[in-house]
Amino acid sequence: MKTIFIVDDNKSNLYSAKTALEGVYRTYALLSAERMFKIAEKIMPDLILLDIDMPEMDGFEAMRILKSEKRWSEIPVVFLTSRNDVEAEIHGFEMGALDFINKPISPPVLIKRIEAQIETDKLIKKSQKALREIHNVTISVIADLVETRDETTGGHVERTQVYLELLVNELLRTGIYKDEVSAWDINILLPSAQLHDVGKIGISDLILNKKDKLTNEEFEIIKRHCEIGERVISRIIERTDNDIFLHHAKRFAAYHHEKWNGTGYPRGLRGEEIPLEGRIMAIVDVYDALVSVRPYKKAFSHEQAVEIIKKDSGEHFDPKITDAFLNVAEDFWVELMLSENQNQWGAD
Repeated sequence: MKTIFIVDDNKSNLYSAKTALEGVYRTYALLSAERMFKIAEKIMPDLILLDIDMPEMDGFEAMRILKSEKRWSEIPVVFLTSRNDVEAEIHGFEMGALDFINKPISPPVLIKRIEAQIETDKLIKKSQKALREIHNVTISVIADLVETRDETTGGHVERTQVYLELLVNELLRTGIYKDEVSAWDINILLPSAQLHDVGKIGISDLILNKKDKLTNEEFEIIKRHCEIGERVISRIIERTDNDIFLHHAKRFAAYHHEKWNGTGYPRGLRGEEIPLEGRIMAIVDVYDALVSVRPYKKAFSHEQAVEIIKKDSGEHFDPKITDAFLNVAEDFWVELMLSENQNQWGAD
């Protein structure tokens, strides 16, 4: 049975979390970070749920100590917070936190988040011995973790990977950007695309799951997910082998919101200045967004989505890649119908 430390100076929060986890995990409810460190001298937890706002030693200081001590530095940490503070969340992720859970705690959400974090941590440790063998599984877990935070885009990662495969195969068939595309290993490229939105893990739940249209200020915050994703993957690259898988993932994450005419973000790149992975994902990402329901809009029909993308050729999208998309647009529609039927009736 996995051991979890719950550290919070609020007894009600401790009781709620401990009650939710009892029977599934061995739990220790601790009212201070100081008490946590005393217990950690004798018992090594598999995961720590750590409150940020505590007297004497707050969560950030406790995290600093955990990461500075070799014996504790690899323990996964999830912050508990009642703050509505995006900058604090980004700081926490930069310190090494795996996730943030907002208070008051929802027991079902808490259990699912912990399950995902423990599984992710286990897979990451295995990957140090056999990274290639578990690439796909690890990335799927991380991508699922991102989607559990963003309630408005369910299934987006899975669908965009399917659409991406259709589009890349058409580029190969037609010889568009032949030199670069033919040099790719598709079995590496496609799974790496699952991380294109990994930067959303650094965006507040309050913004990700807002039911109304975002304000201009909130949209500026959510735009940061490209830079956060690039930074997260860059840090993984620095600490692991210089793997082409991660370089593909980094380009997908960093550049999928750039536009052909230079009006995109985060860098405002123009034309072929934008890495090819970003130009391909731009069409795939927008198509899925158009045909999906969002809090601020109804789903467009497949035909409407195709016309919008066609109209934006040379503005938002690379014209050559747009032509390839138009060639396989009906295949996108087939996959869309399969996805909708599966959602409606469930998997066999």
